[in-house]
Amino acid sequence: MQKKKIIISGVNLFQGGTLTILKDNLQFANDFLSLDYNIIALVHKKDLFIEEHLDNITFFEFPRSRKSYFVRLYLEYFYFMKFSKKMNPYLWFSLHDITPNVTAVKKVVYCHNPSPFKRKQLSDLFFQPVLFFFSLFYKFLYKINIKENDFVVVQQTWIKKEFMNLFKIEKDKILVCYPEVKQQMSYIKIANYDENVDGAKNFVFFYPALARPFKNFEVIGEAIKILEKKGITNFQVVITIKGNENNYSKYILKKFKDLKNLKFVGMLSFNEVSEYYKKSDALLFPSTLETWGLPITEFKAFKKPIILSKLPYAFETLGEYDKGSFFDPSNANDLATKMASLINGNLQFDKTSKMDEKVLIGWSDLYNKILAK
Repeated sequence: MQKKKIIISGVNLFQGGTLTILKDNLQFANDFLSLDYNIIALVHKKDLFIEEHLDNITFFEFPRSRKSYFVRLYLEYFYFMKFSKKMNPYLWFSLHDITPNVTAVKKVVYCHNPSPFKRKQLSDLFFQPVLFFFSLFYKFLYKINIKENDFVVVQQTWIKKEFMNLFKIEKDKILVCYPEVKQQMSYIKIANYDENVDGAKNFVFFYPALARPFKNFEVIGEAIKILEKKGITNFQVVITIKGNENNYSKYILKKFKDLKNLKFVGMLSFNEVSEYYKKSDALLFPSTLETWGLPITEFKAFKKPIILSKLPYAFETLGEYDKGSFFDPSNANDLATKMASLINGNLQFDKTSKMDEKVLIGWSDLYNKILAK
């Protein structure tokens, strides 16, 4: 008997947390679904998945998918209809927000992008003008075909509520699925952190994030300025931008490049991020907009302090954790105070609550739900 087809579409995913989600999804499909289904992956470039050894998956590359938003929309609303008719899939699983025009027995969309719920600022227009206008359009793109899905998958309950209100989708059709964290972290050797003159290791804060305005690197730079003015210098903040990625990163580098306690290391691989997790003393996470905030969950495995934004996504992502402290992401003084207290060993951590027990956890739970007859 011929196996049914599952098409997993991620043609627009090429970096950061969204690529991690795609990789983890494909790894699960390769290891656990390929015995019963033919797995087909639609990706930007197959080379992005070399390390995963996905031998049970058939790949189709769409290298022009990121050439322009017009190409992306053409693929989603025109080309994929022809493709789906040819492939005749049982499940079409779109992992990048937009519900395409396709034919399939079951259709599911995974929504990462929270931009429709973010208040736009003029600075966003300057730093990433194309993304700014596209995000304005995103609410409309979300709405197209969204009710044709059997399920809409989101990562947090606050987003589910927003979708229910905005798009009038039935409650049972929106699945909240928390991502699982890789338990096996391989470590590679990287350069040692800067040390004080007496040889004592500086207190190291780490913030892994892409160069996007909502990642809020400014508040870290301003907090460092405050600490340095107070004579607190026995620390280092490591951020994963270089200063040449886009207008926003150039702005951050120009404004804060002279800070002695700030280190620009650029984009890191997963293994390199894991190594920084291991060697860092605390995680900073000042982002103002997330559907999850994967570094928070990853860093929790190391049972070290986390200073993060006092926002709904952060409370839900952190869950029950005894070393978390929340701050106002628009207040550099608040962050500086938290950092100083942590460096001095007297930070009072905030009480946090357990995650919502009614959600799904990981790909096994999710696929069991969406493939159920």
